[in-house]
Amino acid sequence: MNLVLRENLTGIRVVRAFNRETEEKARLQKANRDLTDVSIRVNKIMAFMMPIMMLVMNLTVVGVIWFGGIRIDNGGMQIGDLMAYIQYVMMIMFALVMASMMFMMVPRAAVSAKRINEVLDMKPAFQDLGNEKADRERGTLEFDNVTFSYPGAEEPALSNISFKAKPGEITAIIGGTGSGKSTLINLIPRFYDISEGAIRVNGVDIRQATQDEVRSKLGFVPQKAILFTGSIADNIRFGKPDATPAELEHAASIAQATEFISGLKEGYDTDIEQGGSNLSGGQKQRLAIARALVRKPDIYIFDDSFSALDFKTDAKLRAALKDETKDATVLLVAQRVSTVVDADRIIVLEKGRMAGMGTHEELMKNNEVYREIAYSQLSEEEIA
Repeated sequence: MNLVLRENLTGIRVVRAFNRETEEKARLQKANRDLTDVSIRVNKIMAFMMPIMMLVMNLTVVGVIWFGGIRIDNGGMQIGDLMAYIQYVMMIMFALVMASMMFMMVPRAAVSAKRINEVLDMKPAFQDLGNEKADRERGTLEFDNVTFSYPGAEEPALSNISFKAKPGEITAIIGGTGSGKSTLINLIPRFYDISEGAIRVNGVDIRQATQDEVRSKLGFVPQKAILFTGSIADNIRFGKPDATPAELEHAASIAQATEFISGLKEGYDTDIEQGGSNLSGGQKQRLAIARALVRKPDIYIFDDSFSALDFKTDAKLRAALKDETKDATVLLVAQRVSTVVDADRIIVLEKGRMAGMGTHEELMKNNEVYREIAYSQLSEEEIA
């Protein structure tokens, strides 16, 4: 019942868009009817059993009083003994009633306990095996022949990925759907452990440093902008808890968020509803970018983080990022060629492999995969 209800609430726009309200309403009614039938059946059994248990208890007391009265009449028992005996019998009978209730509650509790224990018994897929400081080569990111496979997958999601990015450089990653762009990005904060090769952040293998150490050097902007309940300032400060108001405003300015924030009645103190439902997609993305910028990390990771921005805002943001990130490495995943055209290095992925690497001009001349993507998005004048 909860499953169907949750799916309908979260997917209400899809349900309405495909005119599936009638079918989903029938599915919810079926789940509700199944739950109702089970509840009625259980309560019928309880309604039948409870009077029987009470009848047995009362008949037992009547029997005790009957035989006790005979013994008292014969002088073999005192009234006090009879009352004590009745109390003992009642305690025993109530204990049996509680035991019967426990027989119903234990299976429910066992199922819940099993789920809880599965979580508590779960061991981390990987652990920190080293404690090196990631500060040998500040702002560098290197993939050294990296291969990664998801658990149970028949083929690697990424194969033999190698490149090195240095401070002040923008490295862009582009490719078709399912080419492995987001997978590559998620390997850097060590959300997954690689199968082969090495990933080095600031010259240190991420497996030789703690997860906290590695992630403290990163400014990560996910593909789907996630905001938390609280004010706009609280969400930007999530990247740096001790950020000053001036730092918040500077980060928001670079992220092109100042204009819409200043238009809000309470400015940076404006409350964000759950999931950022009172903001547009572009506004949420800009706040997520500001959250990464306020941290001033060594490596910026943008996982298709400009997809909800219009071309004008996108261009302004990329221009502002150049000065802000001149001492850091920028790794940029994008679907639009116009977003990556000015990158120092463009990596083209296809089916988890590097189909090419170079500047926009080099790839247009030498890489068929990149040319297909460019021709599908740009006009002849833009390409020229």
